[in-house]
Amino acid sequence: MRRAVLLGVSDTKRTKYLKRAAKQIGLPLSFAGWKDWRDKLKSFEPDGVVMKIDPPRWDSPLLGDLDDLAKDYRKQLKELADASDRYNMRFLNHPSEISALLDKAGCKETLRRAGIPVTELLAGNVRDVERLFEIMKQKNACQVFIKPVNGSGAAGVAAFRKQEGSGRMALYTCAAEHPKKGLVNTGRLRRFSDKREIFSLLNRLFEMECVVERWHAKAEHQGCSYDLRAVVQDGECDCLLARLSKGPITNLQLNNHPLDVDGLGLSLDILEEILDISKRAMRQYPRLLSAGIDILLEKGSLKPRIIEMNGQGDLIYQDIYRKNAIYLHQAELIKKMGEELG
Repeated sequence: MRRAVLLGVSDTKRTKYLKRAAKQIGLPLSFAGWKDWRDKLKSFEPDGVVMKIDPPRWDSPLLGDLDDLAKDYRKQLKELADASDRYNMRFLNHPSEISALLDKAGCKETLRRAGIPVTELLAGNVRDVERLFEIMKQKNACQVFIKPVNGSGAAGVAAFRKQEGSGRMALYTCAAEHPKKGLVNTGRLRRFSDKREIFSLLNRLFEMECVVERWHAKAEHQGCSYDLRAVVQDGECDCLLARLSKGPITNLQLNNHPLDVDGLGLSLDILEEILDISKRAMRQYPRLLSAGIDILLEKGSLKPRIIEMNGQGDLIYQDIYRKNAIYLHQAELIKKMGEELG
């Protein structure tokens, strides 16, 4: 059997709970950190390796660091892909597929071409507020999401609304301007209505490469808007969780509220449609066995649209503290791969 290896960060819940799952099914699991993985791989020869790749830790609150951090991460993913033959490596998620999902616009276009409903991408590489207004007018969009291409979680994400008649504006974001450090991620969602503050924040965001998406109205439950996180692994949906928020950004790290999907009272037809588009999305990336998929249900019609896919979107606290089913399934997949490959 090939050696099972986790590449990640030693003191995270991701590492702790995958190790726990591996121990539960009797899978010896070696660990390699992002600083020493090259040396570790040499020591693993000639056994062959089945590897799961977790993301590196990004501790910087400075949004201006995102581009360099992402550039280095993509470089290491490419190095891993290039090393796969030399070290006889196989992956739970191939590094090239993880890298492909980091490209928000590219992933959305891949899904759209496959006929999978997605939230509408209006533009990429917007550089200033004036261009944003032109795009919104051309696309008849009064509200949009602005997302750094290299953002993670809610870092740098902004929801912007502009009323054509009155000219009133509102901006929701966790980004804030620091007098010396530039834009920082505060981890707390705030609302801005002053035009000068909004223009300044947006123009600073546009110093990074950003994509602009239509802000589709989300379905509501008990006074909160919500979207869904599906964790799909080897053709099965291991978790489907609603993320409820009083604001437009639903990431759970912003103290939003998780809810088991059963609590929404969705019809069987809608649930089947959600699962269908999730599985179809996974088929576009055949070397990807596990992904977190964010799904929006449109207000009123409940039509599902994929917001984005994450090749490392498997950490769900509501799961690890209960059955740890996601990581148990991963450990089983890794074990099976190692046994089949010999």
